[in-house]
Amino acid sequence: MAATDTIAPATLGDRQARTGRTLRKVGLHVVLLGAGLAMVFPFVWMLLTSFKTLPQLLEDPLSFLPNPWTIANYVQAWTSVPFGQAYLNSAYICLLSVAGTLVTASMAGYAFARIEFKGAKALFIVFLATQMIPKQVTLIPFYLLMSKFGWVDSHLSLIVPAMLVNPFAVFLMRQFVLTLPKELEEAARVDGCGRWRMFWRIVLPNLRPGLAALAIIVALDVWNNFLFPLVLLNTPDLFTVPLLLTSFRGQFGTINYGLVMAASAIATVPMLVAFVIGQRKIIASLASSGLGGR
Repeated sequence: MAATDTIAPATLGDRQARTGRTLRKVGLHVVLLGAGLAMVFPFVWMLLTSFKTLPQLLEDPLSFLPNPWTIANYVQAWTSVPFGQAYLNSAYICLLSVAGTLVTASMAGYAFARIEFKGAKALFIVFLATQMIPKQVTLIPFYLLMSKFGWVDSHLSLIVPAMLVNPFAVFLMRQFVLTLPKELEEAARVDGCGRWRMFWRIVLPNLRPGLAALAIIVALDVWNNFLFPLVLLNTPDLFTVPLLLTSFRGQFGTINYGLVMAASAIATVPMLVAFVIGQRKIIASLASSGLGGR
């Protein structure tokens, strides 16, 4: 009887603890669900508005669903401004910037992680600290430098700096290199492999998860870049998608919001698809790089 009396309170306590944990999990999921809906709602509203007709927007601007549904806004948005040329410009700027960043960042990250030289830590800290400087602060000196090079109103002013100066990319690659076992490089060195060949044959293939995540992050940043193209590009044929979208809003933003939303959807969809495809890789790569614990 005493044993039964001892077990019963313990069992009751366990049930209460499990109930408490369940309620906390439910509450957390409800909060996260609400936050997720709040973040998704503007995008859903943009898509639905892009399918609305102008009479519906004027008569009932707060209506949620289009009535009737129409793709006329997308057709007019695509034909009113040279979206095709802007897509081509953004695409090749993005591809070249990503490719160059992957090469330079992986090399710099490897150097900071594995090559010992005087002042390496101080240099890395100073280099990483430049990430704390807002881009707006460096805008005028950067413009003057591009003017000296003759790169104003040229895509070179957007591609070359993106390839060479990316502190976050170098930091991320350094963290990935630090997670690689040194035994691989020591074995290659015993076999007579030099530093350069060791990097290309041993280190770089093992950085593929980090390179994939970095490629998506850099692509998102370059595609959505607006400030520097706005300052550096003057010729409409050189405009990128965000820059063209702003000029589009200047022409049509006060007349037909459905048209503006359609243009915004056209500009947003490629990077949204890229992020949806690569979000798990980004999260897994950042977690495996040791950013949280190193």
